[in-house]
Amino acid sequence: MSSLEGVEQPAKCDVLVIGGGPAGSTISTLLVEKGWRVVLLEKDHHPRFHIGESLLPMNLPILARLGVLEEVAKIGLFKPGIEISSPSPPGRSHTFYFENTLDQDYPYAFEVRRSEFDALLLANSVTRGVAVHQGVKVTDVTFQKGGASVVRARAEDGSERNWQAGFVVDASGRDALLSTRLGLKERNEKHNSAAIFAHFKNALRREGRDEGNIALYWFEHGWFWMIPLADGAMSVGAVCWPDYLKTRRGGLDEFFWETIRLCPGVAQRLESSELVRPATATGNFSYWSRRMWGEGYLLIGDAYAFIDPVFSSGVYLAMHSATLAVDAVDSCVSEGRTATAALRRYEKRVLRGMRTLSWFIYRFTTPAMQNLFMAPRNTLSMEQAVLSVLSGDVFRKNGLALPIALFKTLYYLVAAINLGRSWGAYRRRKQNRAPVHPASTDGAGPRPV
Repeated sequence: MSSLEGVEQPAKCDVLVIGGGPAGSTISTLLVEKGWRVVLLEKDHHPRFHIGESLLPMNLPILARLGVLEEVAKIGLFKPGIEISSPSPPGRSHTFYFENTLDQDYPYAFEVRRSEFDALLLANSVTRGVAVHQGVKVTDVTFQKGGASVVRARAEDGSERNWQAGFVVDASGRDALLSTRLGLKERNEKHNSAAIFAHFKNALRREGRDEGNIALYWFEHGWFWMIPLADGAMSVGAVCWPDYLKTRRGGLDEFFWETIRLCPGVAQRLESSELVRPATATGNFSYWSRRMWGEGYLLIGDAYAFIDPVFSSGVYLAMHSATLAVDAVDSCVSEGRTATAALRRYEKRVLRGMRTLSWFIYRFTTPAMQNLFMAPRNTLSMEQAVLSVLSGDVFRKNGLALPIALFKTLYYLVAAINLGRSWGAYRRRKQNRAPVHPASTDGAGPRPV
């Protein structure tokens, strides 16, 4: 893995992948297995810092398919479940274990330091035959109807190189390179949030079996995550309404500590801790693209849409969408044209899974959802079905439809019983929504949520 300098690279490739994160590494590796010449361009150098350290059980079959499951187990922390804590009354919590899903084939996951995890996946791509170039930034893509696309890139030394690619896959993550350049990227008008996050040392960890569980805490302005890592660090983040973040007056570290003190459960676990590195903030957390694919290209993972990190779905959606995209891209390259039917099948499957997750994500901070999570019921397999969704099992035909429908009905009943609080929560969420942009008239596809 190197820059362009001094390295002979073919001017042509079958598929060019933009981005070397989990989505890009996954699809490039699997496309090489199909026999295609794949070039992957990554603007940074691995390892590099990234949040989103909590994997889901449904990541495991993908890691096994890539041949890296044992390696991930060595660098990861065993994660058997999710701990969720309520602000009222303080200290009230419930732990959900993945062994209790409807399909119990994958009863655990891992917490991983993303710098190590992403580097491992990218190194695996190289081993499998992907031509990977790090420190190489894509500067322009020209799509030619019925012909190869031209991808222009610049290395760190300033040298430039063009590729002719039969197909382009955008896996550039939150950069959303093609979506931004093609004018497809929009804020998600149904959900708007921002986040502050950092790594801490000497944070209070759970003991025994629960040491690796991710912990989620509701508080007045949103929710916190606490993700323990194998090396002793703790990833902590607060996902908040934008109106709260606008109240910041001082430095970001100071504001983060002020926010932590608003959540007693998190504050207690960080009482004797200190920041490993300065806090980071990001706004406009949720977005989507008005189109998932077009003539000669496909958007996967966060390059297409990002909803919210609440159920640790980001890495899983990136990797799973990559696995689903392999057949569609294979069809496009094989036929030498845009395989519309294959791309539409792919799009339909991805949107179905994202919508299932989105329903829960949009309502996670509501009083009704808090009540249901703090008093779980497995009547007619509802708790097992919800836990299956949280494990990432949202793409298969797996018997979830009926119990999830029943859970949604129960949710609306609880919301109606607590109408005053529910209405207040709805109004605040509506006030924090991003403005709705006019719909495009240029053949935009369906919305993800």
